[in-house]
Amino acid sequence: TQGLGAIGKHPVLCLREASVGPVFGIKGGAAGGGYAQVVPMEDLNLHFTGDLHAIGAANNLLAALLESHLLHGNALGIDPLSISWRRCVDMNDRALRQIVVGLGGRANGYVRETGFDITAASEVMAIVAVARDLFDLRRRLGAITVGHSFAGDPITAEALNAAGAMTVLLKDALKPNLVQTLEGQPALVHCGPFANIAHGNNSLVADLVALKLGDYVVTESGFGSDMGMEKFLNIVCRAGGLSPSAVVLVATVRALEHHGDEPDGGLAAIERGAANLRRHLEIVHGFGLKAVVAVNRFPGDTDEEVELVRRLALDDGAHAAELNEGFERGGQGAAALAEAVVDATRDAPSFDHTYPIDAPIEEKIRAIATRVYGADDIFLLKTAREKIDTFAAAGLDRLPICMAKTHLSLSHDAALTNAPEGFTVTVRDIRAYTGAGWLVALCGDMQTMPGLAERPAAFTVDIDEDGRTVGLF
Repeated sequence: TQGLGAIGKHPVLCLREASVGPVFGIKGGAAGGGYAQVVPMEDLNLHFTGDLHAIGAANNLLAALLESHLLHGNALGIDPLSISWRRCVDMNDRALRQIVVGLGGRANGYVRETGFDITAASEVMAIVAVARDLFDLRRRLGAITVGHSFAGDPITAEALNAAGAMTVLLKDALKPNLVQTLEGQPALVHCGPFANIAHGNNSLVADLVALKLGDYVVTESGFGSDMGMEKFLNIVCRAGGLSPSAVVLVATVRALEHHGDEPDGGLAAIERGAANLRRHLEIVHGFGLKAVVAVNRFPGDTDEEVELVRRLALDDGAHAAELNEGFERGGQGAAALAEAVVDATRDAPSFDHTYPIDAPIEEKIRAIATRVYGADDIFLLKTAREKIDTFAAAGLDRLPICMAKTHLSLSHDAALTNAPEGFTVTVRDIRAYTGAGWLVALCGDMQTMPGLAERPAAFTVDIDEDGRTVGLF
């Protein structure tokens, strides 16, 4: 974005909001770094305008109203064993993945097993991210399915009289937040679904507003082309009628050395790890789009290393590959990259989706696994297969698919680095996000509530002697 500004363009940046969980976990914040930042960094990474808290409150209001309905007569005949709605909190806390509620006697409700998701994985987050206006927001909230009756009928938030109050809690959270880069380009920061356990993109409203305000919109998708990008192209673009002009794929020396199984391994490790970059380029091309590779330069990278990454990207079919030195030089350090992006957008692409929307649920999952991840096939566990039959019978088979899988591999197995082959993607469960408008396929052992590492980033965050926050990154 700052690079586009440096060459005289008028870009608008669209980013996701930071979740407090990763800020105090491993990943850190979401405001950039060095001379390539969105400001104010501290506010962005800590609470910001309170959108995520509002989303959590709306999510948990629905949970509270559901429990209250069960206690006060259960007029809708809800089967407690069918309830799929979970509470959420914006924190990494593995102890909340599976809990028991209603302990302590009849006055506290019925005892049943449930759990927490992190707020970024809540369906309410997904709904805010794709709702077009306040009335669309209310309609989608009302369409949330929380469980089923003893007769097998879906129970919605509308049936629980929850949608109106939830909408009121979210009426301000629906509005994108306007901040700026260090060099003054506007940035709309809104919503924060993770790309591994959710759909991984900022709000549709932010993208649509940005398209009216700037001549170039830079919209961020989480993790790799197999994660946030795939979901942007197959879910968000369908929901918003969007057609991207080009894709910027970020590569680093450090990442390719990692995929070459030798951190700090130099040129030989980069050569081995380049298979991962090649696969990502193939994924982009599979959508009919041009890819510009941004080689993000770190202070310790040598000229030979970054030039090798650039050459490998071009050899593997990138439209262009340029260094991004924005961290050290700001917009001028990304000017050549910006010129390459402008060139890539001159001709209209032949954009296409991974699967037709009317394909059967299983075939849509298989298409993503084979065409995007490079898998041989998929394997549906009993629960997932039963859910597919149930959702198809309920008319939900025309919804797109949101895959929940590890971001550490192109497969569902975090141990399979680089460009794995000969693997089968295991799908253990499927959730219906009837308000957001897609089905979530849970792959492998992916959890919708992260946990903290042995030494989380929270250990380094503090207040200094002048009362200023230190340790955020």
